[in-house]
Amino acid sequence: MSKLILVPTPIGNLEDITLRAIRILKESDLILAEDTRTSGKLLKHLGVATPMQSYHMHNEHKMLDRILEKLKLGSQIALISDAGTPGISDPGFLLVRACVESQIPTECLPGATALIPALVQSGFPSDRFVFEGFLPPKKGRQTRLKQWAEEPKTIVFYESPHKMSKTLLQLKTFLGGHRKIAVSRELSKMFEETVRGTVDEVIEHFENKAPKGEFVVVIEGHK
Repeated sequence: MSKLILVPTPIGNLEDITLRAIRILKESDLILAEDTRTSGKLLKHLGVATPMQSYHMHNEHKMLDRILEKLKLGSQIALISDAGTPGISDPGFLLVRACVESQIPTECLPGATALIPALVQSGFPSDRFVFEGFLPPKKGRQTRLKQWAEEPKTIVFYESPHKMSKTLLQLKTFLGGHRKIAVSRELSKMFEETVRGTVDEVIEHFENKAPKGEFVVVIEGHK
């Protein structure tokens, strides 16, 4: 039966995958993987021998028609990213939209994602929040930060280690040094850490300890 299934993969700890996800990966005709080398290690660990094909942000437009054709011919295709849930700051949106437009069934399994654990353990309200993905590298960055200054809901976004210090200084400029934040890194991994405090306090923390790993930043809403 034709179907596209989005399958979340662990963001660190390899135990964070569901039994259902493993079954779907084994049963599918093809697995679309962001990086076949990275995913190959996981699939080998899980005992999954399903054929893989590369599908990432640099080839997703080119691959779209070819994948849709396979689905229309009756294939069940699983989509995975390097880590977490496909489509959340990872490739997936274009393919899902195309499937919806072509009336091809789609399904997303529940599973690992970095933003929810970081939000829940931040201590900030989680009943209403906004997820911002990654900040724009240049154009539109300051506009986004100005909007955050007045946002009453909890804000969650991702940041890379080499931009973390610069981003914290920009948060101080636009939101103020006294705004409370929680910064989680390496979630579910051996060196997982969450730093909580004001923007000024977190800046001081990372001045003494260079940022390493992948970060999720949670900002208390404007009061």
